[in-house]
Amino acid sequence: MVTTWPTFTEAIYLLGQAAGWPGQQALWRLIQRNALTIAELDPKLMLRSAELMERYRDHPMDLADATLVAVAEALDQRTIFTLDEHFRTYRLRSRRYLKIVP
Repeated sequence: MVTTWPTFTEAIYLLGQAAGWPGQQALWRLIQRNALTIAELDPKLMLRSAELMERYRDHPMDLADATLVAVAEALDQRTIFTLDEHFRTYRLRSRRYLKIVP
């Protein structure tokens, strides 16, 4: 699985609220086991994230969401693991919708 630092930061916060350190530790263990990789956000991906946030300014797209969509485009991936329902409204540059898991 691949994520971004903004998304990882948001997940750590939410897990802390919901489950405390044990929840956060479980996420860190994914990194330690190489089951989760944090993608580099080069300038091109950062600019694409800003474009996406502008495009979806009337929707609830935050930085974490935008970076996930930008990385999905860069990796030519359509499948996103998220609990956020609003991802169903986002589209890739190819105009295709994302496939949401679970």
